Amino acid sequence: MQTQSFVRLKEKILQNCGCIIVGKENVIEQIVVCLIASGHILLEDVPGTGKTMLLRAFARSIGGEFRRIQFTPDLMPSDLTGINFFNQKKSEFEFRPGPLFAQVILADEINRATPRSQSALLEVMEEKQITVDGVTYAMKEPYLVMASQNPLESYGTFPLPEAQLDRFFMRLRLGYMTREQEIGVLRRPDTRTLLEELQPVVEDGELEFLRESYPQVRVSDDIAAYMMDLVDATRRSELLLTGISTRGSLALYRACQILAALRGRDYVIPEDVKQEALCVLPHRLTLVNQGHLDNVMFLQGLLDEIPVPLEKL
Repeated sequence: MQTQSFVRLKEKILQNCGCIIVGKENVIEQIVVCLIASGHILLEDVPGTGKTMLLRAFARSIGGEFRRIQFTPDLMPSDLTGINFFNQKKSEFEFRPGPLFAQVILADEINRATPRSQSALLEVMEEKQITVDGVTYAMKEPYLVMASQNPLESYGTFPLPEAQLDRFFMRLRLGYMTREQEIGVLRRPDTRTLLEELQPVVEDGELEFLRESYPQVRVSDDIAAYMMDLVDATRRSELLLTGISTRGSLALYRACQILAALRGRDYVIPEDVKQEALCVLPHRLTLVNQGHLDNVMFLQGLLDEIPVPLEKL
């Protein structure tokens, strides 16, 4: 398998997005993993860390239409999917598409909307289609949803249920820039000006080719067993109400294959599993008692305990 195409795509997107977002190469790499895997992202971070600008830059890089949706308690499902309205001039009903018909969607503060509105995302995330009044509309590829949550404020929010959390391919956090990086951002031109200058870097058919190619990345029996040791450990743990689902284990397997290809390898190594596990699995876990332990800390503990497969000579 030739992995140069994967490396080339990653480098082009990293360079393009790096003009807008500084020091977040690892996060951008994971978004590329999601894009190739046809997955979606849950982003948990404090306001003002560049979530919207990052996704705008990413949308421009892949040549996709971007829409930002501010989720609020009074948001209705039809505000997302679109409605059929009566055109008095034509004396007939016409469909007016909602913002979910874009290709790159930022669902900002998704936990501020009611469960009814949150569920409007389920069909489009899973099936890449929207049904309105019995008519189904297919979404244009590529299609990526990134939903954000503010981890600091819980008043007046509607937490996502476990079944809906499990549909997100991975959970990411941007975090703050370093002091030197932020000083550089302060001195450069306005971000909106830089954003307008960005051009698409993904060629027609390039993404489809990579989606067809990544399953060729080899996963040895030992690496697959290592993944299942981790999954089984979550299912047996008395500290968890729910362990990793089959959807979660499949997501980990695919993410490791894509990450290996993006780094120029046609085979998966244990380091791929360790890195992707911390992005793909934590939001799928439910601890019995949070206390001083969160999902990432719990999973890191399992990764430290489970023996890593060694290369056989």
